[in-house]
Amino acid sequence: MASFDIDTYLARSGAVDLWAVDWAGVPKHPLPPGAIRTLRYMQDIESHTIVYLRSLLATRAIDDPDVATFLACWVHEETFHGLALERFLAAAGHPMGPRPKPHGHENFAQWFEARSTALLSRLWPDFCAVHMTWGAINELTALTGYRRLAARAGHPVLTALLEHIQRDEARHFFFYYRQAELRLQRPAAARVSRFLVDRFWGPVGTGVQSLDELRFMASYLFGDEEGRAAARKVDETIRKLPGFDSVRLLDAWLDRFHDGGRNGDRND
Repeated sequence: MASFDIDTYLARSGAVDLWAVDWAGVPKHPLPPGAIRTLRYMQDIESHTIVYLRSLLATRAIDDPDVATFLACWVHEETFHGLALERFLAAAGHPMGPRPKPHGHENFAQWFEARSTALLSRLWPDFCAVHMTWGAINELTALTGYRRLAARAGHPVLTALLEHIQRDEARHFFFYYRQAELRLQRPAAARVSRFLVDRFWGPVGTGVQSLDELRFMASYLFGDEEGRAAARKVDETIRKLPGFDSVRLLDAWLDRFHDGGRNGDRND
């Protein structure tokens, strides 16, 4: 895999250009109910980026200058993903509405995860290995989810917006994956990272969204043949990392959570 050049990344980094989106064209095309529900889910997750960053600031991840620089770009771009999706929903006639808590507030699951992450970082010098691996899995899953949403929704303005978001997610994934590939060369780091991922990984939104929403996402985005093929592709890519050659992540999670596509089909 090619090396990662942080200067090149910085040169290509930038927020979604909200002025370039054809907002007036959004209501001219139908938007399936399932796509609306999925967009709400994704917008909420993107808006929680600041919470995830706050927990990372208490770890040794920010001691690495390249990682710290990347995270600054990452939170900026992800925040604008949330803003763009929120504006799209409003333009489509489905505004998000008031939130029960201001942005940046943690629920108990997030609070516990943040404290556990900070403790793990203090106790384990190779913490960045699992952080980078976890990030690679989540970014690739998000990228795949956005591709599936564009295919299912069939909305031209949304497709154009999601193409920009996908480019950002692809660059995020490349950084995480390259860092994981390097840091997992140490057998001990690979073993512990694999153990933690096997025991605790769940798609972005786990602990933030309800089980009903997670099941719906599993069904709507990945419940059909094309969706399962996309999920298997995610796992196949992660299996190329040192120590992860036999891992089953998204495909195994779908076995537990999707409902055979019935929920997604009802919401087309």
